[in-house]
Amino acid sequence: MRLHTKLMVGIFIVIMLIGGIFEITFTNIMESNLKDEKGTKALSVAQSISNMPDIQKAFASSKPSAIIQPITEKIRKQVGAEFIVVGNRQEIRYSHPDPSRIGQKMVGGDNDRVFKGESVISESIGTLGPSLRGKAPIISNGKVIGVVSVGYLQTDIEKEVSKIRNKIFIATMIILVGGLLAALLISLNIKRAIFGLEPKEIAWMYQEKHAILESIHEGIIAIDTNGCITVVNETAHKILHVPNEVLLRGKQIEEVLENTHLYEVVRTGNAEYDRELTILGEVFLVNRIPIFNKKGEVVGAVASFRNKSELSNLIQELSHVKAYAEGLRAQTHEYSNRLYTLLGLIQLGSYKEAIDFISREVDVAQGFISFLMKEIPDPIIAGFILGKVSLSSELKINFTIDRESSFKDVPANISRDTLVTIIGNLVNNAFEAVRENEKVEKRVSLFLTDLGKELIIEIEDNGKGIDMNLSEQIFQAGFSTKNRQSNAGIGLSLVKEAIRGLGGYITFSSEEGEGTIFTIAIPKHRGCLNEAESGYRSVNCGG
Repeated sequence: MRLHTKLMVGIFIVIMLIGGIFEITFTNIMESNLKDEKGTKALSVAQSISNMPDIQKAFASSKPSAIIQPITEKIRKQVGAEFIVVGNRQEIRYSHPDPSRIGQKMVGGDNDRVFKGESVISESIGTLGPSLRGKAPIISNGKVIGVVSVGYLQTDIEKEVSKIRNKIFIATMIILVGGLLAALLISLNIKRAIFGLEPKEIAWMYQEKHAILESIHEGIIAIDTNGCITVVNETAHKILHVPNEVLLRGKQIEEVLENTHLYEVVRTGNAEYDRELTILGEVFLVNRIPIFNKKGEVVGAVASFRNKSELSNLIQELSHVKAYAEGLRAQTHEYSNRLYTLLGLIQLGSYKEAIDFISREVDVAQGFISFLMKEIPDPIIAGFILGKVSLSSELKINFTIDRESSFKDVPANISRDTLVTIIGNLVNNAFEAVRENEKVEKRVSLFLTDLGKELIIEIEDNGKGIDMNLSEQIFQAGFSTKNRQSNAGIGLSLVKEAIRGLGGYITFSSEEGEGTIFTIAIPKHRGCLNEAESGYRSVNCGG
């Protein structure tokens, strides 16, 4: 049975039970109240008649019934009683609705207490049938001389109760029908509110959602319009350094994490992507997205947090792959040209020139490779530089490695991938800078040294230079002086983050139209820098 059907049946059964209990209880209460009312009324009338002087005097006359009968009948019709009977101590009637019964003995056997001077309400069977009676003694000179009995037939009372019962039944049926309609509306609204899902489906979706949230490597936090946390996954607990046992759901977001800007997203309904946020000293990229209901109203917001260093590592890996591919392509192109040259010399019969060409190329290549192996023994850095040399040859750029360079004493704790990221991005920027100028000779030089307590890297180009007014902006993510490209504005930002991670600093000097020199200093051991603070500074050494 589906949920909305169960709800309808359950609500209808409850309403039927309540309606039935209501009808029975109310009917019994009304019947009891009606009997009490009739009994009290009968007793009140009987007491009034018993205290009438005319009634008391009539007992002393020769024909009491002639005086009493007219009085009691008039009162009976006024109060709507079924009978008013007045009798003496011997229970002989002096009045009765049926005159033929006057002079006969009263029936019912309920006068004993009355003759003792008590007023009573009783139920008994008389000549007219079962009745509810109010009886009062007639007292004269301190003695009970007679009795007044005022009665209402049980059948008349039951008729009135029946009328009340019918009204209650109609009211109960109206309540039942209204309850059925209410059950239908409630079940439909509940069904609509839970998108027509069944309880098992909801339970399964909850488990699925929980599993998905916990499988995501990003931290997830969602809030409602009041800023209360509604969802938080395990990764978010780790990012916030909060144990999983600590319940964050229900707390205000500002109590857990400040400056999330989720309130702003809830207020404006505008999503925010790839915004930086510092949490406990670490930089995270945050996406903030509003949550809408069916009516298009904002009912909350959700934020995802990802450590920026993870993305930086990924970009570094991609940069390495790209550099490797470019190096292979450049080498293939370069050696293809050399092979064509060699083929041409052989075809022309210039064997001596061919041998000289081969020897010269081998000497140059072997000399440069020997220099790299001796002065830059690290295979990752040396291989990277060799690839850039091949690429520069294809791009017609004079890329030189200063022969005074030495990079032998690079501590093992300094990541080679990070060094490649720093050198690679700066060399790539230098290549792009010289390709944009109109000079015939396009020069880029690289100098590396490990003398002293620092690793020094220097890249110089003869490009168009950098506007010193932009010295603070060029290291910002997304900023670029080049024509907008999909990956523009990333290189120097990565360099800055990598150098900061190693505790170093970067400076540059530039003169527009002449070129730029970038200098990086990285301590071999943390705290050994001569500079007061790691980061970057810019210096204009030109003009």
